[in-house]
Amino acid sequence: MSKPLIVIPARMASKRFPGKPLAEIAGVSMIRRTAQVAAHLSGVDYVIATDHAEIAAHCEAFDLPVVMTAPELPSGSDRALAAAERFNPGANIILNLQGDAPFTDPAHLTAVIDRLLQSNVDIATPAIQLSWEALDKLHRAKEDTPFSGTTVIEVDGRAVWFSKTIIPAIRKEVSLRDAGGLSPVLRHIGLYGFRRAALQQFTVLPQSRYEMLEGLEQLRALENGLSIGIVKVLPPQISSPGIDTKADLLRAEALIAAHGDPFIT
Repeated sequence: MSKPLIVIPARMASKRFPGKPLAEIAGVSMIRRTAQVAAHLSGVDYVIATDHAEIAAHCEAFDLPVVMTAPELPSGSDRALAAAERFNPGANIILNLQGDAPFTDPAHLTAVIDRLLQSNVDIATPAIQLSWEALDKLHRAKEDTPFSGTTVIEVDGRAVWFSKTIIPAIRKEVSLRDAGGLSPVLRHIGLYGFRRAALQQFTVLPQSRYEMLEGLEQLRALENGLSIGIVKVLPPQISSPGIDTKADLLRAEALIAAHGDPFIT
């Protein structure tokens, strides 16, 4: 049986942060940091998928496995499939680890792989059950950037819906807060594991209605009947879900200064 494969898409072009895979965070490039997350796992292959020669050369200089993919591919999922077909065409489980998520907890990758190995879902993805404090922080963040942060509703371990709105609405929130514990809101983490057949199906489907409205490609899977398993995970040590801007990079460096650097030289 072929090993699961983690694909790390890394594009040079970015409207908000051009060249970000090569941007340094506390002296180490973003793509090297993300690659090391995948390298933590045993019994798993990984490869960086890029459309730019400069990123490929950088990876080769640090002995990181890399393949070139076509620049016109529309999404990270398409890039993941193209890289898998070139690097490991026998892999039945393919993870899409975004190249701008260098602080992903390796345990989240393991949890996604385990869910695909132990159940019959088409796709698996992690989510964090928010504390009330974290939920309040998410509400405040959405006042300035309403499309930041995605939440998900799950029933019996499977996704029912994802939204950029905070779901579910909580009618009796005061009494729930008084009872303590965690909030009922799950924040989605943008890490996906696919069965190969599901990824092949997903990438040929047209964009769906609610995918376009919300800007969430996982809704395409739900709208077309693919099952998505939700894996509840703990928050990572450094909570920085994605580096989309130079301001995000500066915040990440501040978190490293406060909590220590997970990158092992």
